[in-house]
Amino acid sequence: MKLFHLSLRYKLPLWGSLLIVVSVAAVSMALMLKAYEDLRQDVRTSASGLAHLLNRTLFPALLHDDVWRAFEQINAVYAGQGAGNPIRPEAIFVVDGAGQIVVSSHPERLPVLARLDSLGRDHAALAAALKDLSGTALTDLDFPGAAHRFFALPVHEESARVGMLVLAYSKDVFQPRFRGLALYGILVGGLVLAVLLPLNWYWGQRMARPLVDLARRMGRAVHGGPREEPPRDVYPFRDELGQLFEAYDAMLEEMRQKALLERELLQSERLSAIGRLAAGIAHEVNNPLGGMLLALDTLKARGGLPPQADKTLSMLERGLKQIQETVAALLVQSRESGRTLGNEDLEDVRTLIQPQVLKKSQRLDWRVELPPHTGLPAAACRQILINLLLNAVQATAEGGHVGLSVVPAAGSLRFLVVNDAGATPPGPLEHLFEPFVSGREGGHGLGLWVTYQIVQQLEGSLTAECRDGQVRFEVWLPLQAEET
Repeated sequence: MKLFHLSLRYKLPLWGSLLIVVSVAAVSMALMLKAYEDLRQDVRTSASGLAHLLNRTLFPALLHDDVWRAFEQINAVYAGQGAGNPIRPEAIFVVDGAGQIVVSSHPERLPVLARLDSLGRDHAALAAALKDLSGTALTDLDFPGAAHRFFALPVHEESARVGMLVLAYSKDVFQPRFRGLALYGILVGGLVLAVLLPLNWYWGQRMARPLVDLARRMGRAVHGGPREEPPRDVYPFRDELGQLFEAYDAMLEEMRQKALLERELLQSERLSAIGRLAAGIAHEVNNPLGGMLLALDTLKARGGLPPQADKTLSMLERGLKQIQETVAALLVQSRESGRTLGNEDLEDVRTLIQPQVLKKSQRLDWRVELPPHTGLPAAACRQILINLLLNAVQATAEGGHVGLSVVPAAGSLRFLVVNDAGATPPGPLEHLFEPFVSGREGGHGLGLWVTYQIVQQLEGSLTAECRDGQVRFEVWLPLQAEET
């Protein structure tokens, strides 16, 4: 049935309303039936009292065939009932053994000596029933379809019996009283429904709305949609429904933890793949690097070179050694110890970056205050600065601004690289130091990841933020004690 597939928002109030209506109708009907039975019992009680009273007064008159006296007695009792009595008998009469009327309260309708079975269908059924009566008890005679209800009592004294006293009640007298009782029951039932139905609808909605909301959220979570937490006030109670919301919160937290573990596992697998790739690259790069460094050493050992050439060869040697140490950093195995950072390294970085800056007509701000002794490895620091500055130059439009600041502060060396990036969206900055995540088209995302790994090896910190139209990369590296 379609009714069972309705939302709980409608099904709970509808079923509750149906139950309330049926309950009120059943209670009202039971009360009306009880009232009807009480009315019938009142009639029987009244008839029994009148019949036994008349039995005592009619017996002497009928025993001596004093019909007039019997009529006066019946008429006096009938008149004494009063016209306003709702359970007053319509007629009182006495029938002899031959089925003839001896005396009646209404001689014009029930004439004396008239045969009872000749006065209509109701009286004919009564005449047939009286022939079978025996004993001295009051008998209730209610024939189906009859317009009257009869009560019969033998007029007797001890063993002598002189006729049958009959009290006839019209069934129409029941209708006004029963109609009043029914109307009263309907009004009370309507008042109860008017109070209960809105309360049922309110509580049905109050119970169903959190369940519907929870089902919607769980469906979205299962099918890959955003996992929403229900508002804390959606159902603040501690019953079973409140416990269901607590279980949903716990399930949501478990799903978050599972998703986090899956991301970490995927990241680990990707890093493992990068490590294998880097190992292969390192093997292929180290061989020619060793040959080039050997050639440079041989060339410098020969001597007799011009100062400019000697300076160029020194810069080439430092660059090749940087490549050699960068490969080690890419493998993320261990921190290589070697030559410490000096001013000549920063000048090399400036010399390498300057052509890219001039090519895009950019302005390069350079502020360097290097302490005499840093204890920081030169190759690692050069790689950090080159990666950050190259990214800054590539992300800045022509004619823009790129800046570097290197200053000591609070026992650390602070690198600050800034560039004009316009309205850079904040989304890429959240995962900027993850491999294969790049904020520009064509980028592979490995440069900043390698930079981040180097900073971590040096026990430093690297942060990025977009503020006032500028992207700022800030590196803090703790200064190391100079080895002696």
